[in-house]
Order: sequence, then structure tokens, then C-alpha cells
Amino acid sequence: MALYAIGDLQGCYHEFDALLRRVDFNPSQDHLYCVGDIVARGPDSLSCLRRLEQLQGSVSVTLGNHDLHLLACAALNKEPNPKDKLAPLFAADDFDSLLAFLRNQPLALWLAPLNTLVCHAGLSPHWSLAQALEQAQQAQRCYQGKDAAHYFAHMYQNRPVKWCDSLSEMEKFVYTINSFTRMRFVESSGALNLKEKGKPGCDAQLVPWFAHSHRQHDDFDIVFGHWAALEGKTGRDNVHALDTGCVWGGSMTLMDLQSKKKVVKECEFLSQ
Repeated sequence: MALYAIGDLQGCYHEFDALLRRVDFNPSQDHLYCVGDIVARGPDSLSCLRRLEQLQGSVSVTLGNHDLHLLACAALNKEPNPKDKLAPLFAADDFDSLLAFLRNQPLALWLAPLNTLVCHAGLSPHWSLAQALEQAQQAQRCYQGKDAAHYFAHMYQNRPVKWCDSLSEMEKFVYTINSFTRMRFVESSGALNLKEKGKPGCDAQLVPWFAHSHRQHDDFDIVFGHWAALEGKTGRDNVHALDTGCVWGGSMTLMDLQSKKKVVKECEFLSQ
């Protein structure tokens, strides 16, 4: 049995399929963990989501910011950004089924036998692992519950930037969503900076979330995506960046979670 994790698909179905074939993925024996951003910007989000639904007994997905945006657009009857190229997905006969599959996915997965956390953007330096998993589950109850539209309507905020137990329920939801799906840099205080998207070192006042001095997460592995500018490099043996920018003309990366060996497929289309 092989256990794999794969970086952001973002509608790049050809490269996704090629990687599964390259490792001879067997859904009756193997399991695939996706770090999120299944949809948006690439040429075939519909096929990506359909393939995962078909493999759902052998695949686990953590939601990314683009996945949540899709769910929010559907819940709030909003038109998606044309740049996301989601029109074929919205027009599909099985749209409701695909959306239900996506909405049923969590923000984070703890793989105890592998001592590994899988999520989209990373783990806030404000949180212990136990706190992070607790807040991920609470946020999941919000976006899967009867008041999901209410939470989606308030999701698009950049504050609060720091965690505090006294935050309101909605503030905790927003912080949790931003930490798990949008975070890249933090300030020296640990406050989230949700504007800068470049490489580490682009701003001397900011550090990558995985390099913050308050982090105490070195006793387990973290597998994440979201940050294509890292080019798969974090400089830390236990922090694995899998978004290598396929949708932007880079590559798609799949990693064996047991051996940590990576398999890469170069992009075969030009992103527009």
C-alpha cells in the first residue's frame, strides 16, 4: 500500500492523470491526499473534481481557498470570476453531486501513523497541533451546517490577524479559514500578512509561517500547498511544500508520504 500527497491541481487534469499513471496508482490499495485548490484557473476543473469523486474511497482532500470560493459562489448564488474557468463545472449535470463531495471535505487531516499534518496553506504559529485540529473541525461544522451561507458571506475578510480565545465565533471562523487556506507570511508578532505572495526575503519585516520563532511544530511533518513561489523548497526537513505552480506554467508534484520521494510532471499548457 502506497500513501501519496499531491500539490495544487487547479484544474490541471492532464498533469494530474499523468502523475497517477506514473506511480501506477491503485485505488484498491493506495491512498491519495490532496492539499487543496482542486479547482480554478486551469483548463479542466470539472475533470479534476470528477476524478476525485470517483476515487473518493481512496482519496482525501483538504480544502483550499479556491475550493472554498467555489462553495461560497454556489451558496451565495454569485458568478465565479471568469479567470477561474469554472463555467463547464457550473453547467455540468453532476454539479450538485460534485459540490456536495467538495463541501464534505475538511480543512486539515492528521495522519497519526505517519505523524503528519496535511492542509492547504500551513499551520499558524499561534496554535498547537491540538488547537489547530480543534479549530479546523469547528470551522468545518460552520461551512457544512444549515447556516453555511451566512459564514460564506462573511468569509472574505483579512481580520483578525492574530488568534485569541476571546474572539467571536465568526472571527474565529475567519481566522481559521485564513490560516488554513490563505496564509504565507507572518509578522514578528505572529500576525498574519495576507497581502504578500512572493518568495521568502521579499520583505525583511515578514517571515514564512514555518520559520517563525514561536513555532513549536518540529516534532511532526507538515505537508501543504498554496505557495507556488516557494518552488517546493522550505529549507526544513519536516515541512514539505507541494505547490510547484503547474497552473502558472511550472510543474505538479506528487510525494510518497513514507519515503518522501517526489515525482514531478511539467506543465503542458500555458496558463492565461
